Amino acid sequence: MRAIVHGIGVAVLSLVAIRSQAADHEVTVGSNSISFDPLLVTINTGDTVTFVSETAMSHNVHANDDSFRCADGCDGDGHGGNGGPRPGPWRATVRFDHAGTFGYRCDPHAPYGMVGAVQVVDGGGGGSGGGTFVPITSGFTGAWYDPAQSGHGLFLEVLEGNRMLAWWFTFNPEGTGQTWFGNVGTIDGDTATVAAVQTEGGRWIPNFDPDNVTQPSWGTLTFHFTDCSHGEVDFVSTVPGYGSGHMDLTRLTQPAGLACP
Repeated sequence: MRAIVHGIGVAVLSLVAIRSQAADHEVTVGSNSISFDPLLVTINTGDTVTFVSETAMSHNVHANDDSFRCADGCDGDGHGGNGGPRPGPWRATVRFDHAGTFGYRCDPHAPYGMVGAVQVVDGGGGGSGGGTFVPITSGFTGAWYDPAQSGHGLFLEVLEGNRMLAWWFTFNPEGTGQTWFGNVGTIDGDTATVAAVQTEGGRWIPNFDPDNVTQPSWGTLTFHFTDCSHGEVDFVSTVPGYGSGHMDLTRLTQPAGLACP
């Protein structure tokens, strides 16, 4: 009997048991010792993700909403699976039946930034050029935010060469100060992916010292748009406290003379 938790079917499957119309996507567990690779994977509903660990370090894959916990099989898979952390090698496959963004972590190493996310898209979207998303053009340049979370947001600028600059101006998880992160990423049809860095070490003038400014890795931002005024950003951060998730976007500004078809 297969466990169904929060609408997500969880099973340890052999490839021959996966529906022919579904695809399997592989995530390496323990890449560079304490990370997942890739951090964010975008799939279609009904697809599976196979988590693969080949390291002697003990890891597992635990959904933030507790819908799955996997390592030596998955908890509740009907075959005696145990999702507690364990050394590799092991493989565990999870099927995602509903759209959404599902964050997960390695229990012993989450405090060190070992987190990831699966973005599940309906209708063949997710960078394939189909579904409900539209191609990203220069018309998407501007300021974007979520009206339900007014007070922070993103500046986006589409550049030549299928590139997009994105910076998110927001607050730290503790609510004790402001923070911003972003970078220049690539556009592939209807998907823009940005490997974000977080600027640190600056001070207000006259005490600003450029030698003290650093830009450590923050995580990954993935953008899609449904029309010229609406879109979404999915994120997964390796910095403790930020985690992974999703924010709906609404256009706030548009540069003069720039049209979005």
